[in-house]
Amino acid sequence: MPLFAPQLRALVELGAQDGHMTEAAAALSVPQSSMSRRIHALENDLGVRLLVRTGRTVTLTPAARALIARLQGPLHELELAVGEATGTMDADHGTVRFGFPLTMGAGQVPDLLAEFRRRHPGIRLHLTQAHGSALTAALRSGDLDLALTIPPPDDLPHIVLGTQLIVAALPRDHLLAGRAQLRLDELREETFIANPPSFHLRQRTEHWCRESGFVPSIPLEITEFATIRELVGRGLGIALLPSRHEPDASVVEVPLTGTAHDGRDMHYRRDIALVRSPLPVSPATERLSDLIRQQLESRPRRSP
Repeated sequence: MPLFAPQLRALVELGAQDGHMTEAAAALSVPQSSMSRRIHALENDLGVRLLVRTGRTVTLTPAARALIARLQGPLHELELAVGEATGTMDADHGTVRFGFPLTMGAGQVPDLLAEFRRRHPGIRLHLTQAHGSALTAALRSGDLDLALTIPPPDDLPHIVLGTQLIVAALPRDHLLAGRAQLRLDELREETFIANPPSFHLRQRTEHWCRESGFVPSIPLEITEFATIRELVGRGLGIALLPSRHEPDASVVEVPLTGTAHDGRDMHYRRDIALVRSPLPVSPATERLSDLIRQQLESRPRRSP
């Protein structure tokens, strides 16, 4: 595998850049001609077609995508091992594969990533935005080095950095929009807009509603949180969403309060955790981890 490492790295980077040869070459700091030669050589050595070329457009074949999916973790471990053995690894260079939730694509996380790039321009960032189960699966497989997840996984090393407040998002002209707070059971007759069932917030929405004594009507399922907010603003329903803590022309956020049907206090929050891959991580990854903890940590609770 070491003899193939440059070629395999070129293929993995090409996958990370969605088949854009120029961007992949720039990420690896090599000429585009070198990228093309490496991919062509890998195709010849393996006897498998990896790219479909149509004019200037390059598309990865199914075989290439399957190979990339299996390669990312092992190749990363190999590069770490070689770097440690040769003393060529340092904290100011390398690649960090970082993931974060769909609900954290605006504000604090982009600000943090911009600050990291300013401090460490020699470190490349491969960013993945997905829902929690997808991020956790990528961490387990070694496809990600580090991620913010909601909620924290029980089986991976993590530290809880804080909580995400969940509120009722209502159209601005809703009859309850002027309330200082709401009990969730006051929304039992409403039409809910939510994520698909595999999303953690959808599962929590259904759980909280059941605890309040009703099953929510959810005729609209949307993956994108921003789209949910847009649909709420157009009067198509209401939603339980992370608070944006900023004014919105068409959507009002109302805090939730109340008790479950058995008398327990309800808490409409989700833990935010910084989670590491179970595989060894590079010094560059440690640098990003340190910055995230400095910027986001409030009342940490370490996993066992």
